[in-house]
Amino acid sequence: MHKILAFFVAVFIALPAHALSVINDTEVEKLLHKLIVPVATAADIPENRLKIHIVNDDDFNAFVAGGEDVFIYTGLLTRIKNPNALQAVVAHELGHTIGGHVQQMSARTDAEMKRAIAIQALGIGLMVAGGNPSLGAGVLAGAGGVAQQSLLSFSRDEERMADELAVDLLVRANINPNGLILVFEQMQDMTGAIESRINKNNTNHPLTAERLKNAREKIKTIKHNGKYKTYSDAEFELVRAKLVGYLYNERQILDRYPYRDVGAAAIYARTIGNMQAGALDAARMGVETLIKKSPKNPYYYELLGDIEYQLGHYDAAVDAYETALKYDTSAPQIQTALALVLTERNKPGDTERGIELCKSSLLTQPKPLTYWVLAKLYDDGREFWALAEFYNMNGDAKKAIRFAKKAQQKLPADTPEYIKAGDILGK
Repeated sequence: MHKILAFFVAVFIALPAHALSVINDTEVEKLLHKLIVPVATAADIPENRLKIHIVNDDDFNAFVAGGEDVFIYTGLLTRIKNPNALQAVVAHELGHTIGGHVQQMSARTDAEMKRAIAIQALGIGLMVAGGNPSLGAGVLAGAGGVAQQSLLSFSRDEERMADELAVDLLVRANINPNGLILVFEQMQDMTGAIESRINKNNTNHPLTAERLKNAREKIKTIKHNGKYKTYSDAEFELVRAKLVGYLYNERQILDRYPYRDVGAAAIYARTIGNMQAGALDAARMGVETLIKKSPKNPYYYELLGDIEYQLGHYDAAVDAYETALKYDTSAPQIQTALALVLTERNKPGDTERGIELCKSSLLTQPKPLTYWVLAKLYDDGREFWALAEFYNMNGDAKKAIRFAKKAQQKLPADTPEYIKAGDILGK
């Protein structure tokens, strides 16, 4: 049972969304929110409308959809130089949004090409998939002749404009625009040899050398006192280590964080890797070392709770999660994890506390897993409503309708859950 439920308790809860595997994690999301909100605000996107999604994909990539949904790939987070460079990537993508490039590109294509071009304009983002320009160059392959060259030229112009807008947005947000130079230098290191063999007229992005040159020239024209706001590299490195610990295999983790590295990020990554590999005693020793270093870090206690739960130590897991919530009072994933452990421990008061936690989590960030846990806690008819919400969020309309009907059969018509079940049924 512990092994089965460990998936649900794990920090990373990956669910399909728009054909992407999206990760939910409070620590990662809060750091990205801190980094991205200033850039989004500079682009006139209100903070309460900004949505940040972490895509479980190794591509060095990011994109913005609908003007308010920012998608950041784990491949970008684990490889980008520093927080400033990440902000520059997002600024470039928001440059596409405020430049209206997706709409303009669609207007220049016929019906057969609209979908492909929209994907190219949104999905390729600042960096082509996998760091290989030849992949991006193939997006429009087959379009043919003058039309193809016209569209490629238009796309390259959009990229140049988005780069310029990125510099403007960063300065407006009081963020050092040299982060864009860092990104282009990294891209050049990754792809320079391949780009040297590509015809620049047959790609949908300008070559990186040109973009680097343009960015340097643009930044030279900026008038600023040079006192840009800085962001913690240490906090960013912890988030990066967390991703590496969960997403890389043991050899990859040790290649990046060898045992001789005794920094907090390295211990964090190795500890998570040990937990993932089932070396739970070693993982617990690792997290206890981290807690000694930073006794008020809520995410270390969250990790301790995950480990203790997998060891079958329910009381210790509950204590760890409660401590995590003491230091981060708004952490929906931790609230859901604690609620799940409480359903297993089932001591007096655990059900009531679990329901309270789930309700609080749903107010902050509604997720299918929280409804699934809530269904385990209810036994008065509301469990059917919770399951209906779970299946509805997972896109299983048939099961959502079946459980919504069951909820309405069991619940009084004036209860909130009856009414919400009716919303699922379309009544």
